[in-house]
Amino acid sequence: MASNTDFDLFKTSEEHEELRAMLREVVADKIAPAAAEVDDKSIFPQVAYDALCQVDLQAPHVAEEYDGVGLDALGTCIVIEEVARGCASSSLIPAVNKLGSMPLILAGSEDVKRRYLPPMARGEAMFSYGLSEREAGSDTAGMRTRARREGDEWVLNGTKAWITNAGVSEFYTVLTVSDPDGRRGANVTAFVVEKGDEGFGFSEPERKLGIKGSPTRELHLDNVRIGDDRRVGEVGDGLKIALRTLDHTRITIGAQAVGIAQGALDQAVAYVKERKQFGKAIAEFQGMQFMLADMAMELEAARQMVYVAAAKSERGDADLPFFGAAAKCFASDVAMKVTTDAVQALGGAGYTKDFPVERMMRDAKITQIYEGTNQVQRLVMARQLLKG
Repeated sequence: MASNTDFDLFKTSEEHEELRAMLREVVADKIAPAAAEVDDKSIFPQVAYDALCQVDLQAPHVAEEYDGVGLDALGTCIVIEEVARGCASSSLIPAVNKLGSMPLILAGSEDVKRRYLPPMARGEAMFSYGLSEREAGSDTAGMRTRARREGDEWVLNGTKAWITNAGVSEFYTVLTVSDPDGRRGANVTAFVVEKGDEGFGFSEPERKLGIKGSPTRELHLDNVRIGDDRRVGEVGDGLKIALRTLDHTRITIGAQAVGIAQGALDQAVAYVKERKQFGKAIAEFQGMQFMLADMAMELEAARQMVYVAAAKSERGDADLPFFGAAAKCFASDVAMKVTTDAVQALGGAGYTKDFPVERMMRDAKITQIYEGTNQVQRLVMARQLLKG
């Protein structure tokens, strides 16, 4: 028979809930009020970044030995979830800081960690992740960006696409083909590129459907010369590191999706209690009640999947690849459905920018696409099942 301690695994700790309560105040006071303007003007949410820095949560995953607060994977997901509830663009600050720096945490030398993690943890710099290319999205091993070794230096050339927070971040983990004649997938090496490196530049920002406050640009590397001391992990291990990184970080996209969906559900519930038709609040109609119940039920299932996957990430469980993919895939599909239903619940009002649900619906869509499309997540899950 299971002990009470076993059942505690399914309850967040008091510290986690205190973190959530504190963040709700920060989001309500500083982040959510700026969300509409951030979206409308496609501007980086500097107010949100400053607010997160004030409470040391812009990169909460960094260990204390590197000047961070050392939140566990679940705590980091709660941060991202709560910020996304008010502004999805702002939630990409902690999420992408983790994505960009996770390769260093997993495989970087102590020197690389001590050089790049503390500035991010102190709020002096942000980190982005350069994996995708226009012709190498889901097919990551097909990348064309090259790193040519010259003595103790490397010369990088190529273009990376769809890079979140590009141009704002100071540091970039960039994946390159370091051995063009090597075995596909075993010929990739990771490096840290700095914003000020000669030959390193950016395209104009992409014009996007949602998350407009988070700039998405191409990275252009034109004979960028860096030392071998900027290498992350062993030569040829880059793709393995990249895929291990995504096992941990795609859970944060699940958390973002949960937060967006929760924000939309909150808006829908508040609206239907006030909106009257046929002499009574539309919340009193059974059809509306059933829709809200389904939204809440599916959202809670998604949240639990994300939290379980986060716990597995923290422990480094062997089945993390399945659970990380499942959490991201399910939560993002739920976010798309819940936000669409929220727009429906608000009727014509939901289709206008007077209410935030139309923004939330646009923001939710990307969670089904980035850090691996949901079709790729299903491939990951199937492969894990068939391996067993």
